[in-house]
Amino acid sequence: MSQTHGPGTTASGPKPRPGLRPRPSASLILIDRAASTPRILVGRRGSGHAFMPDVYVFPGGRRDPRDFILPFCRDLAPAVLQKLQAGPSAPQSTAGARALALAAARELHEETGLTLGHPDTVAERGVDLSSLRYLARAVTPPGAVRRFDNRFFATFIDEAEIDLSRLRESDELSDFRWLDLCDLRAVKLPEIVLAVADDLKKSLESGRCLPFGSDVQVYTSRNGEFLRSRL
Repeated sequence: MSQTHGPGTTASGPKPRPGLRPRPSASLILIDRAASTPRILVGRRGSGHAFMPDVYVFPGGRRDPRDFILPFCRDLAPAVLQKLQAGPSAPQSTAGARALALAAARELHEETGLTLGHPDTVAERGVDLSSLRYLARAVTPPGAVRRFDNRFFATFIDEAEIDLSRLRESDELSDFRWLDLCDLRAVKLPEIVLAVADDLKKSLESGRCLPFGSDVQVYTSRNGEFLRSRL
């Protein structure tokens, strides 16, 4: 499980590694728009984690080699694939971009028990990536105990046919909360999660459908300064 822009380390924790390269990772934001104010799912990381302990985050984690070969029944929208392949660093291949989405879907299932698509369809043909939007990209600042180049995806639970009755705690995430986007301070969230959630709130205020080709927020840092741009 991974998010970006977390705290450093404590005296008893692992030491920072200044030369550590960010590893590709992905997170998935589930949106419940049934109520008047949309809600998002977060879970609490355990106190034993070296990276970002005791905070509430989105399901997610690093991209593994197996993510390149995971089955899927429907692909990402072309506009999403195009955005994923663009960026300030080396461009992603189509397979690499898709593997980021598949990593988000895999981590969602491992950490929450939920699947993208009806469980029977997923078991037979693979996950359904077609409802995923690409919202943001964030790179953990240098000096952190873990560094990730993280892509934040989002989907609506009704579009993705997610069966919420299968939600369950895991070794990675517990104490799940449906967080009202108008009350983001209800639990302890990392800075980057707050920033992405706030951007999502503003996007949903202007239109509750989240167009697939919308601008992507990019969060980086330079010389200790937090930077934000659009893709």
